Amino acid sequence: MKFSNKNKQKSNSWDDDHYTLLARKENYPARSVYKLKEIQQKVNLIKKGHKVLDLGCAPGSWLMYAAEQVGNAGRVAGIDLKPVEIPLPSNATALVGDVFEFDFGPFNPPFDLVTSDMAPATTGRKDVDAARSYDLSLAALDVALKLLKPGGSFVCKIFQGSGFDSFVATVKTKFKTQKIFKPQSCRKESKEIYIIGIGKNEEE
Repeated sequence: MKFSNKNKQKSNSWDDDHYTLLARKENYPARSVYKLKEIQQKVNLIKKGHKVLDLGCAPGSWLMYAAEQVGNAGRVAGIDLKPVEIPLPSNATALVGDVFEFDFGPFNPPFDLVTSDMAPATTGRKDVDAARSYDLSLAALDVALKLLKPGGSFVCKIFQGSGFDSFVATVKTKFKTQKIFKPQSCRKESKEIYIIGIGKNEEE
């Protein structure tokens, strides 16, 4: 059976783009892993032996990649409202919970790096979605400031829009170095961007 080119483009442009196909080939559950890979290539935050906390970890791609980077001597922990259903490496664990209410004690902080790929359920209204993303980003930053070691680092996704500049300014006051980065693997139509804080100030 033949399909029109229009149907092919509709099917492949979103679901089967280059990064989705590559993720399947490399046995990652989601294409989002390549965003973290690009961040790692840019700033090299994940070291052997590190302890990493991933907020919004489902379906588990960031956990898998971080576990590879920290090696057997490192540990990676994640939390998400949804369960991670893939098998994880022995040095990685994931629990179901709400970042706003979760007791992180069982993860045995402090951490060298806290990452957040959390995103709100989108409504299609850019102002509402940006505001919700801002709230999640503030929650992630609050967790990071409480659980990071002095000198630790923070990676957080946020939607561009209301609250973005305020969030960037706040991160800048809490870390020695702050960067704004949009990986090439982000979908072109997406408003998401990553804020990176390097070297948490000791007074935090």
